Amino acid sequence: QLVQSGGGSVQAGGSLRLSCALPGRTFSPYGMGWFRQAPGKEREFVVHLGGGGTAYYSDSVKGRFTVSRDYDRNAVNLEMNKLKPEDTAVYYCAIRRDASDSADPMNYVYWGQGTQVTVSS
Repeated sequence: QLVQSGGGSVQAGGSLRLSCALPGRTFSPYGMGWFRQAPGKEREFVVHLGGGGTAYYSDSVKGRFTVSRDYDRNAVNLEMNKLKPEDTAVYYCAIRRDASDSADPMNYVYWGQGTQVTVSS
């Protein structure tokens, strides 16, 4: 089980930080991903962080979001800047299980519990 923290409510243009801790787990060589799900919508890919440290962002967050590893806490952080109302969703982290499509949530296991992010206009 991954343990998420952070999130909350902010006005448009603001920033929030999410964290995903991996208690008792090592970082997968296939990396980890962040996804989000808004009410009534499918789970959407946000970013994948590979085992070698390369990050792949969705076009909707590129240039605004930054993913990084926190080696001291064995966690992965997601820094979200210039937030928009359309970023409002429950955000999830997960471990990628193999080398399949990194943007497909079906290729991930061991999900976090989800964290609400609300951006008001």
